[in-house]
Amino acid sequence: MLPDCHLPETWRAKMVERIPSSTKDQRQEWICKADYNLFKLRSNEVRFDLGTDGGSGGMSDNQWSALMRGDSAATRSPSSYRLQEKVKELFGFTYTIPVHRGRAAKHALVQALLNEESIVPGNAFFDTTRANIESQKAIAIDCAIEGAFDIYYQHPFKGNVNLPELEKILQGSGSNVPMIMVSITCDKTGGQPVSMHNLREVKRLAKMFNVPVILDSARFAENAWFIQKNESEYSSQSIPDIVQEMYHHADGMVMSGKTDGLVNAGGFFATNNKDLFDRVGKYANLFCGLAGRDMEALTVGLGEVTQQEYLDDRIRQIHRFGMRLMAANVPIQQPIGGHAIVIDASLFLPLVPREEYVAKTLAVELYVEAGIRGAGMETVIGGGNPITGINRNRSNAKDFLYLAIPRQAYTNDQLSFVANALIQIFERRFTITRGLYVVHEDAILRYLTIQLKKADGKSIA
Repeated sequence: MLPDCHLPETWRAKMVERIPSSTKDQRQEWICKADYNLFKLRSNEVRFDLGTDGGSGGMSDNQWSALMRGDSAATRSPSSYRLQEKVKELFGFTYTIPVHRGRAAKHALVQALLNEESIVPGNAFFDTTRANIESQKAIAIDCAIEGAFDIYYQHPFKGNVNLPELEKILQGSGSNVPMIMVSITCDKTGGQPVSMHNLREVKRLAKMFNVPVILDSARFAENAWFIQKNESEYSSQSIPDIVQEMYHHADGMVMSGKTDGLVNAGGFFATNNKDLFDRVGKYANLFCGLAGRDMEALTVGLGEVTQQEYLDDRIRQIHRFGMRLMAANVPIQQPIGGHAIVIDASLFLPLVPREEYVAKTLAVELYVEAGIRGAGMETVIGGGNPITGINRNRSNAKDFLYLAIPRQAYTNDQLSFVANALIQIFERRFTITRGLYVVHEDAILRYLTIQLKKADGKSIA
């Protein structure tokens, strides 16, 4: 059951930040100078930034108050103990390593566990997670369920792990699988959740082959909300109780606090396995850490993000935005996920050749139209393979434009403006026939630095 999408936000602003205005001519000039790469735009050249929901949300009054009691002593600060206690209370893990951001925890984890023969299966890996795995010359394998990338396929848990595929990998390469990593919710499929039943079955298979399960937990609370709404046996359970059970089926977690921690910086690794804790800590202690003030804000955020009223409001805003687009027949991922609206760019712009980066083409159109930054998730997102190199494009099942909604930052009216801009482009979609081509790209995470040009005038191969 979806929340009532007509209710207003449950928060109010105590401080405002002026949003920069610009003209279409200015945006045309800026995106050209940025090599048609939206990640190279300056933030003051963007009106509404939906390129990520990480670290760009609004913190609560209680979090800002907590910052003031942050203790940044070199060791054993009260702030670190308060964070450890909250992690133990919420997730059931005794050992915690605070880090400055979630991908730092992932980097320490893969250094501790992976080698060139390692295979890491999961539901569908986010780009930086895959890059961390492949930095060790290991192989990351997506085990998404059939239909996960089909926007019209109706399944309440399109983030689930494909259990037969996972079992096949474990049977064939179990000795080379140092961990299974499950993203909750699944970012790559548009914030699609993983069911409790699926988590339970993943753990059962992992236990058979003595492989630890690590939950990539950036949006754990939103995942718990979907379990509460879509698995009948959990409909009367509280979010914290559901979270406790979710992590009962895991051996550890990596967490970016910039999403469901409701903070602008920070994250952690946590586990009950002392040996794993020591191995990860060996690498994390070389380059990781988190200021006491940020630990305090994260501790408060972990409590606030699991409140029912907050989650109802959060998901309601995403669904209201998505339903506005669906009413105009814009092709978006369904069911609507927990933190983002994902548009099938190939269906949105049917005349643009797929090899001309149709998702990035749509992202550029949206920016020029209204100053909105999104992220094109397509062949360009993953970068080169560690074995075959940069020239191997990885064709995703779909070319998606990803619009991530920061938490407690934009109002419903502002998102209606975004929806209207998309609808205007959709109405003139048949006038857009050419896309972009690559001038330069890097081997790893190439979407951050890629240089593109318009394909107008370039012959189609």
